Amino acid sequence: MAIKFRDYYEMLGVPRTASQEEIQRTYRKLARKYHPDVNKSSDAEEKFKEINEAYEVLKDPEKRKKYDQLGPDWKAGQEFRPPPGWEFQYGFGGGPGHTEFQWGGTGGFSDFFEMLFGGQGGGRFRDSFAGMRGGRGPVWSQAGADQEATIRISLEDALRGATKSITLQQQTVTPQGQISVKEKSYEVKIPKGILPGQKVRLSGQGGAGTGGGPRGDLYLKVEYDPHPIYRVEGRDLLMDLPVAPWEAALGKEVQISTPGGAVTLKIPPGTQSGQKLRLRGRGIPNPKGASGDLLALIHIVVPRRLSEKERKLFQELQDVSTFDPRA
Repeated sequence: MAIKFRDYYEMLGVPRTASQEEIQRTYRKLARKYHPDVNKSSDAEEKFKEINEAYEVLKDPEKRKKYDQLGPDWKAGQEFRPPPGWEFQYGFGGGPGHTEFQWGGTGGFSDFFEMLFGGQGGGRFRDSFAGMRGGRGPVWSQAGADQEATIRISLEDALRGATKSITLQQQTVTPQGQISVKEKSYEVKIPKGILPGQKVRLSGQGGAGTGGGPRGDLYLKVEYDPHPIYRVEGRDLLMDLPVAPWEAALGKEVQISTPGGAVTLKIPPGTQSGQKLRLRGRGIPNPKGASGDLLALIHIVVPRRLSEKERKLFQELQDVSTFDPRA
């Protein structure tokens, strides 16, 4: 039997350079458009099958890389003859409780898919044949889409861990294809040591599935509120520390604020403006290793107004000093 090459990028209508986010966004749009529960046109079922097969490959970086090895020269509809030495079996089973969608025939996807990746279809769909549900034919089942939102927290929440109450607006698609918006509140546990850009996963709180499919997950991307004292650099905290010229020149022990309370910091003699003094382990905790550090960024500041005695002392220093800051 001749196998025809299938251009998965063309099926989704995205370029080969499309990002994973662009592929996911396009898939969701097409899935809503062609889902058999919504679209009753004669070709909707076949189109729905095609875009899900394409997404099954392109959503996963490893499968996409495998597919891209075929190169851009293949055209949709061409008879497919794999390159010499091509490895066909590419298992990606669904784990315990996994159920495959069977479109009919011998498998859930096209012969081209079966040739490239083997007989396992990724576990997003199921099919009950005539006889189930009163003999009404296939039961379409699709897991809900994962969703993402942003949650803003204070630095203190990240340092100690916290529980936050948030309310989000959710969009859902009704069986009639209409968009419904509603609010939902969550109690979110913020793990100690979480960093900006990391995500908190709320299992089963994403988009609703169809045909009995499970809900997707909700991912909350963490962002920090600005802090009046500290700036974040990875797991390190950076703070500004103003010092007087004589403190920088002679050395000094000063009290500074840290997230864990006040500590004494030793300023070595000869400290320069822009130099960073490090307090180890005083930064953001790391659940998997060493905590970050607290860095004090030195700013040498001079008095805006001098008393007569101060002026004389600075004048005397100028007269006797051989130091040239521009040398």
